Amino acid sequence: MTVSRRKLIEPQITPYYHIINRCVRRAYLCGDDPYSGKNYQHRRGWIVSKIKQLSEVFCIDVCAYAVMNNHYHLVLKIDIQQQQALSPQEVISRWLQLFNGHPIAVDFVNNGDVGVDKKQALSTLVAEWQSRLGSISWFMRCLNEEIARKANKEDDCTGAFWEGRFKSQALLDEQALLSCMMYVDLNPIRAGLTTTLKDSDFTSIQQRIVEYNQTAIIKKTASNSSSVKRSKIGLLPFVGAEHQAKQVGIQFDFADYLELIDWTGRSIREDKKGSIPVTQPKLLQQIGVSEEAWLDNSDDFMAHYTNVSGKWSRMCAFQQHFGGRWCKGKRASQRLHPN
Repeated sequence: MTVSRRKLIEPQITPYYHIINRCVRRAYLCGDDPYSGKNYQHRRGWIVSKIKQLSEVFCIDVCAYAVMNNHYHLVLKIDIQQQQALSPQEVISRWLQLFNGHPIAVDFVNNGDVGVDKKQALSTLVAEWQSRLGSISWFMRCLNEEIARKANKEDDCTGAFWEGRFKSQALLDEQALLSCMMYVDLNPIRAGLTTTLKDSDFTSIQQRIVEYNQTAIIKKTASNSSSVKRSKIGLLPFVGAEHQAKQVGIQFDFADYLELIDWTGRSIREDKKGSIPVTQPKLLQQIGVSEEAWLDNSDDFMAHYTNVSGKWSRMCAFQQHFGGRWCKGKRASQRLHPN
């Protein structure tokens, strides 16, 4: 039975969500289509460019992404504080980057004010648009509609391009967030498209590695940062535990994340000659998870959970909050959260 989107996304409980969307009719987002013989590699650029635009307009941060042959993954964070702090001018300015403006809003932008008889209507519009700027559903609507239109035009056909509504998983704690991000970042390697993280095209891990190396070069040469190519998507940064109180971001060091994802990627691939190192990655020690539990959970994140991931008690509470009676993933959750 289909679950209402409002029962799957509740930013007051958790701002982090894993999003998946898949094509229908053997449609391809990118790569070589064996049925038509066409190459759709350029469609990766479409989706990454649109995500970049939307992340700048919406109060939603991108933690991870991976664009595959016929589906894509996103890990998103709703920035409630930024959304609530928007002024009416900022709300209107952002919304008009995506949609044609309402006449009252256009008047306000052009003249700086509206008549007394229009103030209430303007206030209602601003409140509605401000709510939408923090909505993953609206974020996905803007993303999927444009990609579908462009793909249908290119394929000279009509009808649905996506198999249905996007799927979402609530990520309730740092273990769930890290495990899901790693699952997303390792998708191309698991699919056999590449054997290295730096060659995993159109993924957040490749982008982060490039930016990390560029930053290191800047620090080493003391060159002007304007000479460095700007990132495709403004990813939510890793800020490190020591900066938690000062900066908004993922509360771990990127170097530790890179060590863990490299270890995880080599450990879960049977055709890889490398072996699990004796020393457990620092980040795995930091979050208190055993090697076996981590690898079991990371091997197939989607198979372990449905609409929510995290500590078992929080998963049950999340479902019960919306009247749900069933929750999947007890064994995996308890192994990932032993205490």
